[in-house]
Amino acid sequence: MYPVQYEADYVEQRSRLTTFFRLITAIPAMVLTFFYVLAAEVVVFIAWFALLFTGRYPEGMYNFVAGAVRNSTRLQGYYSLLTDKYPPWNGEDDSAYPIRVHIASPKEKYSRAKVFFRIILLIPVYIIQYVYNIMMQVGALCSWVVIVITGKQPEGLQNFINMAMRYHVDALAYQFLLTEDFPPITVDSRPASIPPAPTAGAVGGLEGTSDTPSYQPPSNQP
Repeated sequence: MYPVQYEADYVEQRSRLTTFFRLITAIPAMVLTFFYVLAAEVVVFIAWFALLFTGRYPEGMYNFVAGAVRNSTRLQGYYSLLTDKYPPWNGEDDSAYPIRVHIASPKEKYSRAKVFFRIILLIPVYIIQYVYNIMMQVGALCSWVVIVITGKQPEGLQNFINMAMRYHVDALAYQFLLTEDFPPITVDSRPASIPPAPTAGAVGGLEGTSDTPSYQPPSNQP
């Protein structure tokens, strides 16, 4: 089971007005999220050294970075017309929001080699993410036209954007050292149930309330 899971609720009826002005209404959230993600990048830089020397991801840093991934994903989903609901500026694992990212707890031990060579390992991930991001933008543009005209979001377009969004989220988590597993290109092996995410730590996250058992990292033994 991949330790990062993404899901988005589908709602057919959409607001023509907020869709038409989406680029404008998203600006405040973009500005706030920019500083959130910027802070997370600083934390990731520090966490890289911690992982390299100790093989462990400090839990407070992990939770803060996980919160930034959730916040960024909600903004991207709003911007890409997956929902009309304005994204909250926090890193909480909010089950009530229509776009959710569940991230497993940090592993007990990480591979120092994978941490050290992460910049190199990220090269193919960046290439695939670039392609998926183009697909996401095309899907969002098509959705914008259709919603403004009809007031409805076709489910096929929603699924198309979601496909690209899943890889975007997985790639961001891999970039931020939240997982050392390569992001899966397809979603065929993803489970139906999604594990609860950790709290957002320094940003005032809430304890997960899901009844789903917590994700257990796979054993490194053959």
